[in-house]
Amino acid sequence: MRPQARAWPAAAFAAHPSKTHRQDTVNRPTPMTRIAIFYDGAFFWRVSNYYRHRHPRASFISIDGLHEYIRARVAERETGGNLDLCQIVEAHFFRGRFSLKSVQAMKDPAKQMEVDRFQDQLLMHAGVDAHYFPMNETVDPPEEKGIDVWLALHAYELAVHKPFDVMVLVSGNSDFVPLVRKVSALGTRVMVLGVDMEGAVKTSQRLMDEASYLTMLSDEVDNRADDPRIEGLFR
Repeated sequence: MRPQARAWPAAAFAAHPSKTHRQDTVNRPTPMTRIAIFYDGAFFWRVSNYYRHRHPRASFISIDGLHEYIRARVAERETGGNLDLCQIVEAHFFRGRFSLKSVQAMKDPAKQMEVDRFQDQLLMHAGVDAHYFPMNETVDPPEEKGIDVWLALHAYELAVHKPFDVMVLVSGNSDFVPLVRKVSALGTRVMVLGVDMEGAVKTSQRLMDEASYLTMLSDEVDNRADDPRIEGLFR
């Protein structure tokens, strides 16, 4: 006689409790707003040098202070001003860098190396990942080449594989307009920190027009001096 198939209780086919719990944890919506910041390094240092040498502030921008300022501006738009619900989860800095041979040929190579080391130290202590790409030294004067593409590819890759809610772009370059459009299509909001420093640095109008959120940093520095986060921008 053919043996009867064993009747297993329906509960035996239910999802394992621990697995179900993990699934719920992953899928449960979070009130946290995750922020990723991407620095066009050459742009950032031009802005910082402007405030140090050509502005009454006479100070460089503090990266830690800038991060707190960014959190506050994102919180105003995303969480009703609740800073605890806005956290920076990624921060990346991209810039071209001269070869050692080129640095040694400069008028004061020791000074240039000291500047590079000091900037690296600031980024390291602020928790910013630095990404450097060789300068194109075959032209005179040397120029950055490929760094914008690297920033855009890295930002988009992170937006796809390590999703965040708000991307903050510290750049003035209209070449990043396609990046902003692509990231926005994923449902990620994009904040652009704009500046208009006559004769020095200016953010592209096209880039500002594409942003979900526009914060005019230069205007706020000049017009919101009573805001403690503006004071915290400078070191």
